Amino acid sequence: MLVDSHCHLDRLDLARHDGRLDQALDSARAAGVGHMLCVCIDLEHYGDVHALAAANADVSVSVGVHPTERDGEEPSVARLVELGRDPRVVAIGETGLDYFRCEPGEDMEWQRERFRRHIAAARTLDKPLIIHMRDATDDTLRLMKEEGADAPAGVMHCFVEDWETAARAMELGFYISFSGIVTFRSAKTLQEVAARMPLERMLIETDSPYLAPVPFRGKSNEPAYVGHVAQKIAELRGVSAEAVAEATTENFFRLFKGARTA
Repeated sequence: MLVDSHCHLDRLDLARHDGRLDQALDSARAAGVGHMLCVCIDLEHYGDVHALAAANADVSVSVGVHPTERDGEEPSVARLVELGRDPRVVAIGETGLDYFRCEPGEDMEWQRERFRRHIAAARTLDKPLIIHMRDATDDTLRLMKEEGADAPAGVMHCFVEDWETAARAMELGFYISFSGIVTFRSAKTLQEVAARMPLERMLIETDSPYLAPVPFRGKSNEPAYVGHVAQKIAELRGVSAEAVAEATTENFFRLFKGARTA
């Protein structure tokens, strides 16, 4: 059994046509994907995400606002806690910091304050965090430590950093999740991390519809492709793909406890 620990089913191109999302879900199940975590990135579409979980027992959801989302509802701690109490919600996020597109000298305190509120909500609910981190490594890890993110812990989603950064995150109790990027020929540093880190601290994901793994790179990604991530990690570690699938599935349900009954 495989688990796609991070996907955006509501944003799949397939979802724009009647019946096609069902085909994507069926393809995932046929590929051995037994559970999918559909991750929320804004509150305006939370209802769509929640409906997917309500209609599919093998789909769980999160609630949160992505660090780069600026036009929708700004989440308060109370609002995140209110939505996060739903048993289908197994995590808070995705949240974190993303300085990739910020202008030189731009004050990013608004992102940091939003991140703090997500951490506070996760602590209140005792539900894990899904962390997005891009070009903001030191600030992200600093805030995680200062705000007590180690209490609920969580996962560093779509990890692309080096071993030192992975070690710092794991010291805070976080899992490291690998996406299709680990299959890219250019991702040598990331592949070294995947080969080195403890298997019991690892998750796999698609981040679909983005970042399709080789051999689907450049196409719309789907949960069915998560097995290619497992296969690449298995090659890097000299173990079977089944061993990676078994370990990452066990890790997922250990972290996202509510997913068993979602």
